[in-house]
Amino acid sequence: MEPVETPVELDVELDRTSPVPLYHQLALAIERAIETGALKPGDRLENEVALTTRLGLARPTARQAIQELVNRGMLVRKRGVGTQVVQPHVRRDVRLTSLFDDLEAAGREVGTELLELAPCTAEEVLDPPGLPDELVRVRRLRSADGVRLAILTNYLPTWYTVDAAGLERTGLYALLRAQGASFRIAHQTIGARLMTPAEAELLGEPEPAACVTMQRSVYDDTGRFVETGMHVYRASQYTVRTSLVV
Repeated sequence: MEPVETPVELDVELDRTSPVPLYHQLALAIERAIETGALKPGDRLENEVALTTRLGLARPTARQAIQELVNRGMLVRKRGVGTQVVQPHVRRDVRLTSLFDDLEAAGREVGTELLELAPCTAEEVLDPPGLPDELVRVRRLRSADGVRLAILTNYLPTWYTVDAAGLERTGLYALLRAQGASFRIAHQTIGARLMTPAEAELLGEPEPAACVTMQRSVYDDTGRFVETGMHVYRASQYTVRTSLVV
């Protein structure tokens, strides 16, 4: 049996004169502790009895604060263990960027395992139509801070050259830009489904496991094809964010 970590006692200040509900103040304090590193992935919170006694709160107040963060994917309740901090989600805006660059910009440690680098034909790719007859298939396993995050499958025209060392060292888009590729427009579809058994095993998810899917085809400023990709992300670790302006 794995040892259970000692609960972390947070230094929380609540303003009982504020119009902000106490449960939300507590949720914000826990969220700040997670974001600043005072609470780390795997850390266990005090149980509700200890927390409410120490802070002078009603148990439903603490329960509501914790449930708010559980619903947002920042905490998880485990039977026999208590409430723990989960590995932070990767949250990406819908932009034409590479996962590698976004993870680095967020200060995450990026890992890449090359699964496949092989020639293939356009007949093996269902979408988009009109691809060059000869392509190169690149399949990688991408991790963030040592946690497996995504399976990335990309198809490139043969006028670009990539190798194992480059693909494991940096992002695909950086390698293509170094060869003169310009990214002007992309057509992207985001969806969700259950992982296949092989995907779940590769990503370390118990079945049944949900995944976020993304299919993207990229073209340069002359309309020439650059690459198309089919990616599978762990839904437990990855979300997509959009901004809407009215």
